[in-house]
Amino acid sequence: MTSTADSGSEIRPFAVDVPQADLDDLDDRLARTRWSAELPGTPWDRGVPAGYLRGLAEYWRTAYDWRQAEATLNEQPHFTTTIDGANVHFLHVRSPEPDALPLVLTHGWPGSFVEFLDVIGPLSDPRAHGGDPTDAFHLVVPSIPGFAFSGPVTEPGWTVARVAAAWAELATRLGYERFGAHGGDMGALISPDLGRAAPDRVVGVHVNAASVGFIPLGPVDPDVVAGLGPADQARLARIQHFTTEEWGYNALQSTRPATLAHALADSPAGQLAWIVEKFKSWTSADAALPEDAVDRDRLLTNVMLYWLTGTAGSSANLYYENMHTGQWAPPVDSGVPTGVANFAVDVAIRHFAEQANTITHWAEYDSGGHFAALETPGLLVDDIRTFFRSVR
Repeated sequence: MTSTADSGSEIRPFAVDVPQADLDDLDDRLARTRWSAELPGTPWDRGVPAGYLRGLAEYWRTAYDWRQAEATLNEQPHFTTTIDGANVHFLHVRSPEPDALPLVLTHGWPGSFVEFLDVIGPLSDPRAHGGDPTDAFHLVVPSIPGFAFSGPVTEPGWTVARVAAAWAELATRLGYERFGAHGGDMGALISPDLGRAAPDRVVGVHVNAASVGFIPLGPVDPDVVAGLGPADQARLARIQHFTTEEWGYNALQSTRPATLAHALADSPAGQLAWIVEKFKSWTSADAALPEDAVDRDRLLTNVMLYWLTGTAGSSANLYYENMHTGQWAPPVDSGVPTGVANFAVDVAIRHFAEQANTITHWAEYDSGGHFAALETPGLLVDDIRTFFRSVR
């Protein structure tokens, strides 16, 4: 990383203020969408059904209220700063409790900082939400470089390890020498890497929707499989299903993100489909449709951040960088205490997680899915609180 003196350490207040012309353009593009044909009788088997997508896009165009969502976003304190040559957007929510522990919350793909809106209040001000004030956190909620208001990046090389180093610098700029980390999906790669980047400062790492570093990479010895319990064997089966039936997005984003970007930057319906398919596949199995698991307007606000900032391609670049710089290699244990919340569709397996992490907390839930902060925010808050009580 470049030094603070070289990159400038100014922290600037930021407000979400989208020009009306951008919203008018979105409305026009949605109204003129050229819809694809589909084979009958294959709902969701081959991707997002055209009928479903048309209905959701029409709701987006005629009923969804961005200005209301924008006002909700601006209820939080937004800032930007420049770290290692990249613009970094973040929320910084100070707890009213003076002894609160600083905590960095990191989103994943196809998510954004919007994922955490429902957990900010309970985590930062538990006293006001029926909780114990000793569980309070000062929250730092950054947008990964290349995502939303942190994007797009202007140079290659932004791997998860580089993001983690940037988060350590961000914590320093905010005056936090001792802090915790939580993340899901890509955030569950970045947060452990933050522990590796600053093991003397990170008091604990908590993850959900964990994959690399928490699951096997490659074939598993049959003797190991035989020694796993039924729940872990079921997770192995889900991993196998994922790599055969749901790996397409990863293969494309890891190899040709620029090609994908041209399509998604031009078509809001395409951007919607690319994201909403994952909210169908990765949310609770009990949810027939994405909006059965996640509030429809919140889902569209998340999509809006990708569309309005033109970051479909730059967010996909994170996959390319990791695949081409060895970041998918098995990680080294930082020694930082690590907690895992495994929701119903998650695939972390303790046997493998313990090979790369110092696991001190492991919780399993029979509900929820990949987007826990959106699907089951109460359970996630409780698990984060429980884990960090042991390391405060």
